[in-house]
Amino acid sequence: MNKLKTSKLLFTLLGLLLAPFAFGDDLNQANTAWIMTSTALVLFMTIPGLSLFYAGLVRVKNVLSVLIQCFAITCLVSILWLVIGYSLAFSEGNAFIGGLSNFMMAGVLEDTLSGDIPESVFAMFQLTFAIITPALIVGGFAERMKFSSMLLFTGFWLLLVYAPVTHWVWGGGWLGELGLLDFAGGTVVHVTAGVAALTAALVMGSRKGFPQTPMPPHNMTMTVTGAGMLWVGWFGFNGGSVLSADPELTSLTLVTTCIAAAAGGVSAAIFSNILYKTYDLTMFMNGVLGGLVGITAGADQMSPTDATLIGLIAGIILPLGVSLIDKLKLDDPVGAIAVHLICGIWGTLAVGIFGAMAGVDQFITQLIGVGVIGAFSVVGAAIIIYAIKAISGIRVSEEEELKGLDLSEHSMGAYADFSVDQK
Repeated sequence: MNKLKTSKLLFTLLGLLLAPFAFGDDLNQANTAWIMTSTALVLFMTIPGLSLFYAGLVRVKNVLSVLIQCFAITCLVSILWLVIGYSLAFSEGNAFIGGLSNFMMAGVLEDTLSGDIPESVFAMFQLTFAIITPALIVGGFAERMKFSSMLLFTGFWLLLVYAPVTHWVWGGGWLGELGLLDFAGGTVVHVTAGVAALTAALVMGSRKGFPQTPMPPHNMTMTVTGAGMLWVGWFGFNGGSVLSADPELTSLTLVTTCIAAAAGGVSAAIFSNILYKTYDLTMFMNGVLGGLVGITAGADQMSPTDATLIGLIAGIILPLGVSLIDKLKLDDPVGAIAVHLICGIWGTLAVGIFGAMAGVDQFITQLIGVGVIGAFSVVGAAIIIYAIKAISGIRVSEEEELKGLDLSEHSMGAYADFSVDQK
């Protein structure tokens, strides 16, 4: 009898100790573990992946400015997401914007589930998407925007453009109800960021001396390293968007992601050689990213053959897009417009051409989504940029730009111990 009482007491104490961690029978531990892993992979895409990719493509006097912009965006967006961003994007509201029920993460408790994973894990996974999207825009204003203006732009753009678009597509809003298919961010991430980068490049104008003065990348080794990290991280970007560790669907998504990237790199290398008579490393790296962007909207819908075709076409339109941007004399130091806007549009429309949901009706829905989101993003980005420009100025002075943002904005050079021409 004493042993029975002792056992009951031990089980009671054990239950009390484990109670804070109990989610009930609906929690799926395998799915939770995979989304937690994917969250880390997507954050890895921004820091250090995108940071290094962009930093290698700018001139030596602006390396640190790009690195700190990506890190600062990560910090700022994390705080804004906690305060109100997540609520605006995913809480119940209306067809156009979420409500304030999750303000300061209210209601996201230890035992709150989103599907069969903790809502806290879902919120953090979505945070990593909210981080990388404005970080992609850095390419459109690299080497010329004030650091303070970059922070203002990021904060307002996240809340006024990214959060509403996310709600429209993924948060129960009107585009999702219309039937727009965007599995992992073809429109929500890439079209919105690509349009904003284009808007920034148009409004701010070119860097001093562009295009007469050659401005080659200062460190392609850094860029290739960053591109490799982005490719690896994309397995979490697309694979995690399944929101489960489903063996069949997640496996298919990983296959289509990898195949599209490889096809994009190969076709971009070959096609750029036809155009420029050289196997351009920048085109090759951006071709890989173009293939990844192209498969993002429909990675769960495509066969490996479909993914190959999508990647091959992305690798062809990427050099053509870069050539068009050059002819228009738009200053895009890292190729952000061609990669994210042009390939993002292609990938979104491809959902209506290839895969399980292909058809005229679906293509028209995808086209509507691209048009509406693109228009909303360009108007939103332009209003924010012009407002900041009018209030506090948005571009560094000519003297500061010629000196380099590393020294003029951050008081140090990237390679202080080496003799490097920083012009």
